[in-house]
Amino acid sequence: MNFAAKSAPALALLLALAACGGGTDDAATPAATDAAAVPADTASPTDGATSTPTATPSETASATPSPTPSASASATTAAVTEPAAFAQCKACHSVEPGKNGIGPSLAGIWGEKAGAVPGFEFSDAMKNSGITWNQATLDRYLTDPKAVVPGNKMAFGGLKDAAKRQDVITYIKSL
Repeated sequence: MNFAAKSAPALALLLALAACGGGTDDAATPAATDAAAVPADTASPTDGATSTPTATPSETASATPSPTPSASASATTAAVTEPAAFAQCKACHSVEPGKNGIGPSLAGIWGEKAGAVPGFEFSDAMKNSGITWNQATLDRYLTDPKAVVPGNKMAFGGLKDAAKRQDVITYIKSL
């Protein structure tokens, strides 16, 4: 019974990670480390041989969901936290699927062809660019949109800071 009580947090963590696909290697490693530390601290509620009602198996089972969702939430939040540099993008682009603004929604564009967001009227230059949005194409495009797709409608001079650009690309990938 003691083994089961101590194993419950680890099992819950494994199930939660399996349910969300485990995340990327970069995002999953810190969250898994943090989550493993939380249950380990709560798995040994008694210091002596006394049997106090501080951690019965049913309480341990009910306490298990608390660390696991917060660990999953922190991993998820880390993966989708909007970077400060995205404020420039937000002025024209939505991150909600199907909600276009001055520019098209950026939700789900990763891996998609440029100029293909339903309900948005793209320039011929963008529709005919042949671009598929990935790390390399977004990096080039966000550096200098007019040079990469001459004649596009986006009135944005580019994001020259490579670190900020990478933060934006990582965020777009998570949408």
